[in-house]
Amino acid sequence: MTSKYSNKSLQILLSLFLISAFTACNSDSKKNENLQYFQEHGEIFTTGYSIKYEYSRSLSEEIKSELDRFDLSLNPFKDNSIITKVNNNEEVELDSFFIKVFYKSMEISQNTNGYFDITVSPLINAWGFGFQNMDNVTPEIIDSLEEFVGYEKIKIENGKVVKADPRVELNTSAIAKGYSCDVVADLLESFGIENYMVEIGGEISAKGVNEKNNCWRIGVDKPNDFILVQHELQTVLSLCDKSLATSGNYRNFYVKDGKKYTHTIDPHTGYPSETDILSATVIADDCMTADAYATAFMAMGIDKSIEVAKTVPGLHYYFIYDNETDGSFAVKHSEGFEQFFANNR
Repeated sequence: MTSKYSNKSLQILLSLFLISAFTACNSDSKKNENLQYFQEHGEIFTTGYSIKYEYSRSLSEEIKSELDRFDLSLNPFKDNSIITKVNNNEEVELDSFFIKVFYKSMEISQNTNGYFDITVSPLINAWGFGFQNMDNVTPEIIDSLEEFVGYEKIKIENGKVVKADPRVELNTSAIAKGYSCDVVADLLESFGIENYMVEIGGEISAKGVNEKNNCWRIGVDKPNDFILVQHELQTVLSLCDKSLATSGNYRNFYVKDGKKYTHTIDPHTGYPSETDILSATVIADDCMTADAYATAFMAMGIDKSIEVAKTVPGLHYYFIYDNETDGSFAVKHSEGFEQFFANNR
């Protein structure tokens, strides 16, 4: 009797398992049938965004809501943002966005010997957009501003920002766009999304594959001094489960005494950097890291950048620079960067 009942129990269990497996398989099939690629467009930080992802419905409202929260934290041009209140020395509760960007900024400032610095805003403002104030900048003005510029003059203590000088101002625009890509990527992954590409102001976080079942294709512009000239691609990269940021000076510079100076301010001198890099593309595991290092490398130049890049695990670079011998463009990239060239995949 025991044997009979045992066999019957086993048969029932096996039947239940098969029904359950069939139901799950059928459910997954229906779920997969409902998946499609959606694309969202909008604006944050006075720049556009384009987000493509595979899911069963549009997440437009959720994405916009998350970016609005982000904007309210780190937009220095918003009167009621956290970063504006910090700059105005007002009492404010720091959120996770601000805190994470702050500590990552401090880390990269230390790694780059201060070439990346989120307190450099007063110097940028002094030179003006497109160097419109260039003729009015004097060594005396630079010296006075340098008194309250420097990442070591600010810290977070007991949940509050502490400044060595109340005139210190923060501007995270050189890292916030990259971080906003990470924030949206985290949101998409919270919905179980495995295939997406988030592009905000040219910075990119990508995971999985596109509609053609390929890694996401990303073009890198060929440097050109003329804004009105149509974009030409230097190369096309293939991105799977990585983030990318590019910083370029070739359309934003001025020439003095035969030397080309870029829009990137050197925090050490207070003056625009005289650098050999025209464009720095950085690939990293997260976009916040890629964005910040791309900015820092523009100020550092090729030799210093290569040395720093060697110390950062998982960081890859692709530099376009002036070839002084014949005036053409030349390229240097990190060892193993070949894996990202689209024609190699």
